[in-house]
Amino acid sequence: MKNIPNLFTLLNLFFGCIAVIFTLQNGIAIMYNADGTQYIGIPERVGIASLFIGLAGLIDFLDGLVARIFKATSPLGKQLDSLADVVSFGVAPGMILYQFLRMSFARQLNGLDVSPLLFFPALLFPCAAAFRLAKFNVDETQRYGFKGVPTPAAGILVASMPLIYWYSGNDTVISLLLNKWLLYGVILLLSWLMTSNLPIMALKFSDYTLKSNLPKLILVVLAIIAAIFLRWLAVPVVFIFYIIVSLLAEKKALQNK
Repeated sequence: MKNIPNLFTLLNLFFGCIAVIFTLQNGIAIMYNADGTQYIGIPERVGIASLFIGLAGLIDFLDGLVARIFKATSPLGKQLDSLADVVSFGVAPGMILYQFLRMSFARQLNGLDVSPLLFFPALLFPCAAAFRLAKFNVDETQRYGFKGVPTPAAGILVASMPLIYWYSGNDTVISLLLNKWLLYGVILLLSWLMTSNLPIMALKFSDYTLKSNLPKLILVVLAIIAAIFLRWLAVPVVFIFYIIVSLLAEKKALQNK
């Protein structure tokens, strides 16, 4: 029974590995619409990778719950969870960023032949994710609050990009997703957010009072509203809300001391 939570964690890792496979199997091609306009065509396998990262996120949430139910929390489980998260929410999203940089450069003349070195900044993301998880493992104060954005949150944000690209139907959003300078900025920003000491709330309940959990409930309500009206675009919007609500909650907590 003690190994049941570890099996959930390994399933998280399994889904993360599948996401990496689907991300790296796709091919990028220059394609043309009926009116002769050019666009970047890639198979929807990267979108499938996004769904597996989402499944890994669900399992990552459940393994902690299962561990508490079976009272099977352990140092081994904590380390295993972080190792799985490095792949599912670090390496797999990093490969998605790598492919989006390829897509961005593919729009240029001879863009498919540019040096792979221009895509390597995407690898900063998994490096930052690994650092963030290692820091979490040695810091016992991050039980009900985080220092820096959690790796799963940043990974799921990146995982939403292919789904937004295919299903938003918004030319402006699609153009932004293929802007290499914006992509470089996103990589740097997310890497900094993960490795920073910003006070970010954990979506766990230390008690069940309204006063203590009001910021979490506000975030849930905002997430539901955003999902209804924005669909996949809700993911980056909720991510921004998550940071803002966390910072406001921390400021209020400091004022009340």
